[in-house]
Amino acid sequence: MRHFILSFIALFFFVFESIFAQMFAGDAFGADKIIIPRFMMIFVFFLTMYGSRKMGMLYGAILGLTYDVVYTEILGIYMFLLPFLAYLISKCMKILQNNLLVSCLTALLFTAVLEVVIFQMNVILSFTNMGFGEFAVRRLLPTLLLNLAFIIISCYPLKRMFEKLDLQGETD
Repeated sequence: MRHFILSFIALFFFVFESIFAQMFAGDAFGADKIIIPRFMMIFVFFLTMYGSRKMGMLYGAILGLTYDVVYTEILGIYMFLLPFLAYLISKCMKILQNNLLVSCLTALLFTAVLEVVIFQMNVILSFTNMGFGEFAVRRLLPTLLLNLAFIIISCYPLKRMFEKLDLQGETD
């Protein structure tokens, strides 16, 4: 039952992210700003922090592959990057205190890391000609602000849900 609930919630975040991107695309926040919702990735990050590393990496790989197939031109980038970031988060959370504020800041930091790595891959493959300064102002900062708002709204419900599902019983 736990896996069904997790799969349903992961699917919900995947679809919600797409709907949100469609609703607020274009001139909603200014014509020169690019805002990318990363709700599904934040779900994976919180799953890793409050669930288990194994489940976070598994859902990261599955959702990353799905994201690659549906949205990106670079197959495999999210499929490998999400489980890798989930692994790094699990290692960071063993060092840091596992309270809600630290978890929110860690999720925001890893969202920034995800954005920068994706940008660098696009630069390497010549999919963009934007400089890093322009990227930081036009895409990174607005994306981090949107995702920070989402993290603040969803951190406590996600934490409670993962604690109730008791995924720590699964082997790490």
